[in-house]
Amino acid sequence: MKDVKGKVAFITGAASGMGLGMARAFVDAGMKVMLSDIDAEKLDKEVAALQAAGGDVAGVALDVTDRDAVFAAKDATLEKFGKVHVACANAGVGVTGALDKCDQKNWEWCIDVCLWGPIYCLQAFVPVIKQQQEGGHFLATSSMAGMASFRGMGPYNVAKFGVVTLIETLNEELKKYPDINASVLCPGAVATNIYDSTMHRQDRYGGASLGRDRERMAAALGAGLDPDVVGKQVLEAIIDAQPYIFTDPSMRRYIDERHRRLSAGYDWADNCKALRDAGATS
Repeated sequence: MKDVKGKVAFITGAASGMGLGMARAFVDAGMKVMLSDIDAEKLDKEVAALQAAGGDVAGVALDVTDRDAVFAAKDATLEKFGKVHVACANAGVGVTGALDKCDQKNWEWCIDVCLWGPIYCLQAFVPVIKQQQEGGHFLATSSMAGMASFRGMGPYNVAKFGVVTLIETLNEELKKYPDINASVLCPGAVATNIYDSTMHRQDRYGGASLGRDRERMAAALGAGLDPDVVGKQVLEAIIDAQPYIFTDPSMRRYIDERHRRLSAGYDWADNCKALRDAGATS
């Protein structure tokens, strides 16, 4: 989308962090924005601040694990602005723990927010963007944990890898819609408050509490990139139709190392006796 002025965007997880950074960047570019977040109080505050600065914005409280609520948020966006051109499935939560020891409810919470949330958003908004025939963009927030598997982050890794293939598959399916594109955002350390996501954990997942690793995560993320910079980067990626958005070039080594391991797997397959005996090697 080369011309975003006057276009309408919808963002989940928009009351803070990268989602708020996106909202600010979009407003500065002349876009209309529907912000959504599970934290209704914080959402109202940020919507009011953007409106006071002249932004054409509105807000809708949203739990992205509720598919019906996501579709209702889509309807609210259309009712308010008439159209929607950009949808950003950004809401996420932080869950750490070993694969075999992490609490089942935390597993479900992480997958439901970080993976099902973007799926529901895609199902709600992409058909509308197609039907409008005015071009558009869909973005989902993954992580570098969706590109490389980090120890002690099992549920988060699994969810974020899923988001990457969600967007890669969507881009394959969008090839017959040349004016609609999709991006996956894979940030490194960004100064967000994801370490407080447990404060809004729904009762069915164990209820609200202070995160176990809150202090460690707060210290690590506090030195991260300003989320407003990420918002500007996302806007640039939408304009450039860039499918992969990386915020920390120094983390490229994790991608290179993963590719090295994958290539080594093929080297092994080339010499695998079972495949050779079956005549299946090149």
